[in-house]
Amino acid sequence: SGIPGIRILLPIAKPLADDKLTKRVFKLVSKASQAKGVSRGVKEVGAAIRKNKKGVLVLAGDVTPVDVIAHLPVLAEENHIPYVFVASRKELGVCARTRRGTSVVFVHEVDPSDSLAETMDKVTDGISTIEA
Repeated sequence: SGIPGIRILLPIAKPLADDKLTKRVFKLVSKASQAKGVSRGVKEVGAAIRKNKKGVLVLAGDVTPVDVIAHLPVLAEENHIPYVFVASRKELGVCARTRRGTSVVFVHEVDPSDSLAETMDKVTDGISTIEA
């Protein structure tokens, strides 16, 4: 919707990943979904967080209406889960290997010996530097 080429971000889309962090986040989501280590969608992600799963929460910054995902950052903070917004839900959906755009993805924590652990560490470090 709106003017083609113009992206409207939610006012709550903070912390918003810069280009470098966005690439790392998409790489993490892509690898994790290949390994079946993600939850997709508001309902599935909310359930995973409520079950005290650990990981990284990735939200799309262009979701409308905002009420759909507005509760998830609060839920993440209450459970000490790092979260970050990316600009596009379509790109997030492609990385999560879904046919449609997805508003939210939760990447589950991996074993430290897993090859995905290094990428996850870089993403969580990137998120903490944005918030600081």
